[in-house]
Amino acid sequence: MRLEIGNKVAVLDDVLKGIITKIDGKNVQIRTDDGMILSFLATELVKIEKDQYELSKFSDINHQLLKEKIASQPSKKSAFKKEKNEVIFEVDLHINQLVNSTRGMDNFDMLNLQLDTAKRKLEYAISKRIPKIVFIHGVGEGVLKSELIRLFQKYPVKFYDASYKKYGLGATEVVVFQNGNF
Repeated sequence: MRLEIGNKVAVLDDVLKGIITKIDGKNVQIRTDDGMILSFLATELVKIEKDQYELSKFSDINHQLLKEKIASQPSKKSAFKKEKNEVIFEVDLHINQLVNSTRGMDNFDMLNLQLDTAKRKLEYAISKRIPKIVFIHGVGEGVLKSELIRLFQKYPVKFYDASYKKYGLGATEVVVFQNGNF
């Protein structure tokens, strides 16, 4: 694949695309759709052919509609949900909710960040006597879920799959023991 100035490219392992503005050896500079100038190695980029680029515009439209829909909803300021006089602490462990970019992180780093976050939130809930926590981890290959189960077994908690109706398959609900009771 030969990259040239003016080519439309996408960044591997990231959700960025843009137009090549400068090539200096193995380093390539692109201008993103937002107007930002970023540098990457040529091996981190993939050329987008015209028909692929045109198709991707439709996903951008859907993405923009989704962003507008989210923006029109009232802002969610708390991770706490209240249902029938019950307070539930929700923790989203999806990596894109924890960091702005996973660039430079391998799977081990991402998993450790997710587990550290889960441990901190669980210890916070125990210390503040919050009775229920829902960890949203997604389905994936099940690595994070199995590591969460191993983590939960070290604490005075009971855990099970969260409501399928509300969260789908990718969430685990944790009930914290309070004075030996639920």
